[in-house]
Amino acid sequence: MTTSPDQQPAQAYAQPPTIIINNTSSAAASATAMVGGMGLRRRRQSLWVHFWLFMFTAGIGNIFYAVHVSRWNRDRGL
Repeated sequence: MTTSPDQQPAQAYAQPPTIIINNTSSAAASATAMVGGMGLRRRRQSLWVHFWLFMFTAGIGNIFYAVHVSRWNRDRGL
C-alpha cells in the first residue's frame, strides 16, 4: 500500500477505527468556566435553598427562586 506524504493510510476492514478521547478538564471545572474572560460564573440552583423554601413556603418560594437563578444566567448569556 503506497500513500503520498500528506495522506493517511486506509484502515483494514477488520479493524475498528482508533478513537482518542482527550479529557483535560473535569465536570466541576467546566461548570465554573469563565465566560468571555469577564469572570462571570453560571449561577447554580442550591439544593438547600430549595429544601428550606419548600419547608417554609409550601413550594411556592421554589418557583420564584428557580426563575430568579434562570433569569440571572440568561441575562448574562450563561
